Amino acid sequence: MAVEISAKTGISFEDIKFWNMGYSLIGGVDEVGRGPLAGPVVAACVILPKGMLIEGIVDSSFAIRDSKRLSPAKREKLYDIIMSKAIAVGIGRVEPEEIDRINILNAARKAMEQAIASCHPNPDCLLIDALELKNCTIPQFPLIKGDVRSQAIAAASIIAKVTRDREMIKWAHIYPQYGFENHKGYGTKQHIESIKKFGLSPIHRKTFCTKFIR
Repeated sequence: MAVEISAKTGISFEDIKFWNMGYSLIGGVDEVGRGPLAGPVVAACVILPKGMLIEGIVDSSFAIRDSKRLSPAKREKLYDIIMSKAIAVGIGRVEPEEIDRINILNAARKAMEQAIASCHPNPDCLLIDALELKNCTIPQFPLIKGDVRSQAIAAASIIAKVTRDREMIKWAHIYPQYGFENHKGYGTKQHIESIKKFGLSPIHRKTFCTKFIR
């Protein structure tokens, strides 16, 4: 459920600060998938209506929930709410082959830049989880632990996470021996043992897996 901010007290997260500074199209930006051994890095940029709170992202004490602690079912539900309520959502992605070529940090930045570029209307400012984007001309404000300080960043994190998880589940049908539906490409014991047994699939990041293959 989405609700409008009224005369509530105790609401102090970053979005309100920037709304009060005069920005109305705040783009929250986050990425997921920096750490996995397989699959893309995916980023999202989300603009929520000014003054709107998304129940489930913001808890009863008006604090931002840590989206990484939400269950997959809860993230899926919030994904649908965000997509229906957002002014704009942009998604960017960089594939494993390019991650190997340009490194994961540059890939994460590129995915974020793609997400911002595909967000229409364009944001008038950006709240970004930790990273600074050198090639972006929109005013940007990197926030350490931004996904628990900004509703827009938390929303972007959910969109990116659900998008990537859905893709990894699809890959699991093509490469069932790796168990992608369970670990989404992260370096679990099961995944590493599968790499040692079957070698690398086309969606593995070779530079991430060198110590697991002969």
